[in-house]
Amino acid sequence: MRLFVGVLPPRHVLDELLGALRPHRAAWSGLRWIDRANWHVTLSFLGEVSQEVLPELETRLARAASRHAPMTLSLAGAGAFPSARRARVLWTGLYGPGLPLVRLAESLGAGARRAGAVQADRRQLKPHLTLARARPEADVSGLVEALGEFAGTPWEVDAVHLMRSHLGPAVRYEKIADYALTAPAPDRRS
Repeated sequence: MRLFVGVLPPRHVLDELLGALRPHRAAWSGLRWIDRANWHVTLSFLGEVSQEVLPELETRLARAASRHAPMTLSLAGAGAFPSARRARVLWTGLYGPGLPLVRLAESLGAGARRAGAVQADRRQLKPHLTLARARPEADVSGLVEALGEFAGTPWEVDAVHLMRSHLGPAVRYEKIADYALTAPAPDRRS
């Protein structure tokens, strides 16, 4: 199974994002726009994981998630990988507590590796939600600029999700499990 752990923004957040994209999509028909049903934020890419590893993986991911507090995030702005002038991926970013989100991603990845998901990605998280892909590379500087002012409504992330990728002509993602973020929020009075 091809798996990843991610965050699924709520419907009203995705509605806002779709509204911000709607005026631009027709002008950028050369991009392969990601279906809204597949919008997510990847925290840890696990790659191919055998069925035998799944029970231990679920235990480790649940434990890792439980050590982190819920956090408030919002979608904001736009960018491209590797750059706006040579884009392969167009994305919107996340605004919120960057360090806790990175720590959560690291914790999930470490738990996955301990469970035997040896392909778990070790790169540091660059939080984003992929909007479109370009092949060949495209200059999306104008689109990145146009979407740069986008600022979505904040929402509370209180769980992460183990997702399965079904590849093929129409990529589809299936939620396998949810893991609650249950640690108490840090005391901010100090």
